[in-house]
Amino acid sequence: MPDAPETYPRPLIALSMDHEEGGEGKYSRFPWHALRSNYMTAIEMAGGLAAGITPPPEVCALVLQRFDGLIITGGAFDVDPDLYGGGTRHATTSPRPARTTSELTLLREAHRIGMPILGICGGMQLMAVAMGGTLFQHIPDDVPSALEHEQTTPRDQPGHTIRLSPGSKLAGIAQTDVMQVNSSYHQAVKSPGSLQIAARSPDGVIEAVEMEGPFFFIGVQWHPEFCIDPADKRIFSAFIAAAQRFAAARNEAARQQDGSTKEKQGE
Repeated sequence: MPDAPETYPRPLIALSMDHEEGGEGKYSRFPWHALRSNYMTAIEMAGGLAAGITPPPEVCALVLQRFDGLIITGGAFDVDPDLYGGGTRHATTSPRPARTTSELTLLREAHRIGMPILGICGGMQLMAVAMGGTLFQHIPDDVPSALEHEQTTPRDQPGHTIRLSPGSKLAGIAQTDVMQVNSSYHQAVKSPGSLQIAARSPDGVIEAVEMEGPFFFIGVQWHPEFCIDPADKRIFSAFIAAAQRFAAARNEAARQQDGSTKEKQGE
């Protein structure tokens, strides 16, 4: 007997992908794009459909018309300090200008149209920069007595705890005030700009940010796609629910616009 049809359409989620140079002994001798499969698995388990994208800036707005939500993923690179007045580039800072330009354009366009956005690791840092914030270029140099935020244990294991801000959207979604998270970064948000701080690690480093108002605009410094803490799945579920609402509202607006157009044509 065939499976029963789904009672709601699955929202289509865009995930930014990394860009890798080719070479002998690598996946390809030619340049290629990459994305860990657990990003997509987490979206699909939460009820969405996932697709990786890497559009040039001039077509970002057009590409996003096909999607219901956006995830800015992490990667082994850094946001260029020139974008937030960070001064001299630290020796450990490694930007990828083409990727950052694409992601920043996607982020701003998605925010403009009210599309749900989830930033993960470097994606959270880019969210803060886009909203007028700044970053620490290298935590060991900038944050005295900081925890080891580039954990040496496997990334699918917890590295430390975080405490969520009481009354924050994220705390409401997570249904807890403490989470176990992995930790895989050497830069961190120094100032969140116009965003609100939604979580910190025990050493005071900002671990999550969010935007006030009706938008789903949340960034987390850890990698919830590994589903280390039960709250990680709740974050993806809330994101998918927001994408469904966005899709429904956009479809209703299009339906009303189509009806209005037909009325005028019938006059």
